[in-house]
Amino acid sequence: MDPVDELRPPDRLLMGPGPSETHPRVLRAFGTPPVGHLDPAFIDVMDDTQRLLRSTFRTDNRWTIPVSGTGSAAMEAAIANLVEPGDTAVVPSNGYFGDRMAEMVRRAGGTAEPVDAPWGEPLDPADVRTACAEYDPDVVGVVHAETSTGVLQPSMPAIADAVHDHDALLLVDCVTSLGGVEFRADEWDVDAAYAGAQKCLSCPPGASPLTVGEAAAAKIRNRETPVRSWYLDLSELDAYWGEDRSYHHTAPINNVYGLREALRLVDEEGIETRWARHERYGEALGEGLWALGLEPVVDAGARLPSLTTARLPAGLDPGTVVERMRDAYDVEIATGLGTFANEAVRVGCMGHGARRGPVLETLGALGETLVDFGVDVDPGAGVAAAVTSLREE
Repeated sequence: MDPVDELRPPDRLLMGPGPSETHPRVLRAFGTPPVGHLDPAFIDVMDDTQRLLRSTFRTDNRWTIPVSGTGSAAMEAAIANLVEPGDTAVVPSNGYFGDRMAEMVRRAGGTAEPVDAPWGEPLDPADVRTACAEYDPDVVGVVHAETSTGVLQPSMPAIADAVHDHDALLLVDCVTSLGGVEFRADEWDVDAAYAGAQKCLSCPPGASPLTVGEAAAAKIRNRETPVRSWYLDLSELDAYWGEDRSYHHTAPINNVYGLREALRLVDEEGIETRWARHERYGEALGEGLWALGLEPVVDAGARLPSLTTARLPAGLDPGTVVERMRDAYDVEIATGLGTFANEAVRVGCMGHGARRGPVLETLGALGETLVDFGVDVDPGAGVAAAVTSLREE
């Protein structure tokens, strides 16, 4: 790489689990000159960003903000505020980010209990109900879109019923679904949810969506102990993002600019149209992968449109395939995580990347890579299958 004073990153097509391709309008918004974080002009931007976030989450929640930080900061804000020392949280065991939920619960002073399901499979609402009966939790966490496996959690209303029948709060991780996969916070009775900017919203990370409903907000207001994180204390943040607009911290001005522009793109496209686009191109991507001899990790009924986890032909090392695609073809995908780390790759189809050009380029590069490693396959088979899928729409 050139000296640090001459930043020239390579021109990669980002088709992994995130960050995703950034829309040119979002990049331009990042380059807009900043103003002060209490300037009336920026407060107008804050108001508009919150309005657009509510629309994208499909919620009327007043506490709907971009947390200053990546998706993990929004995740920790939600858990640190909702879990007090001595509380019990039920969390999923079917993926990497369920495990991260558990770790954050423990660091907040709570006890994490599992809802068991194999990696690569969704939770059964009946098992959530059983876990609630056994552990009597204060909070139940669910990963709507598990980035480590490509599992989409169906039956969210049934899970919400199970959680609320036991007087617990439902917290949902929609990091890899918000803005690309159907998510309806109010209709599904979700008490709190968080996401990231760099997935289906196609915005560089740094300001991360979070929404908190009234029941969850009441629990936060009535805590017996202070939130262990001052920076992520939502009661404190409300003074900045609420009606007072008083100083709490210096917001990442340009990150908010970028997120607002990304949300404007969602609004212009229409959220349901955007969901359908991700479904269409995710399906085409999958058809292309199967035509190249890869095999799905997740059954069709629980497959995440925005991220596909696929087993490689026998004998291929995922890390070597990822490296070859990056270095020879400038296309970024990723290896699997956890259980699937040594057998699968993860291919994203998110936001600005959920389009014909990026999907076909990725499949073409993967076909060439497989041939490079001696796999007996037509390198154009994936592209052909994806084109056929798109024409059948």
